[in-house]
Amino acid sequence: MKFNRTMEKIELYIVSLWLLFFLIIVVNLEIPICFGNDSTFVGWANLFKKNKISILSLCFLFAGLFFYFRFEYRISGSKKLPVKILEIEDVNYEHLTFLTTYIIPLICFNLKNTRYLIALAILLSVIGVIYVKTDKFYANPTLAVLGYRLYKVTIKTRLSMKKDIIVVTKDTLVKADQIKTLSLDEKIIFARLVK
Repeated sequence: MKFNRTMEKIELYIVSLWLLFFLIIVVNLEIPICFGNDSTFVGWANLFKKNKISILSLCFLFAGLFFYFRFEYRISGSKKLPVKILEIEDVNYEHLTFLTTYIIPLICFNLKNTRYLIALAILLSVIGVIYVKTDKFYANPTLAVLGYRLYKVTIKTRLSMKKDIIVVTKDTLVKADQIKTLSLDEKIIFARLVK
């Protein structure tokens, strides 16, 4: 069970890097275009050789797309009883913090230099470990672009009250709303508004 939770967090980390992978493709893609009468195709091998980093980034983009749809599938249903929001705080700034702190500076690496590529891989791995170990997988800029919102709430269940729970949702929530929840982690839940 713990391994599955860790894998889910790693998948969400890869989803959070969609913008970085897209920007790497934009910055590095080399497609020779020539419309002269004597122009010839450079060949697939040469084209792939010049675009290894872009192709790898494209693979990660597709992996992220697959992981996003798995995430959507996992959160599509909840069998728990609705809970009531007693206190609520909007924490959507967490998406922006992750984006400006990690994603934007990484695109400035010289991706033509092997040393910088190795440094980028090490840095992404370390950030990923921190992302998973600190349970910051919910601060995902890609989810923000896809319409997800973040709230810190206190909820009342049938038997108890839980404080400082992070709620990931596509709904706009306010105090006293009833929500159906699905646990993503001990202090992080996905929620849908009960209408």
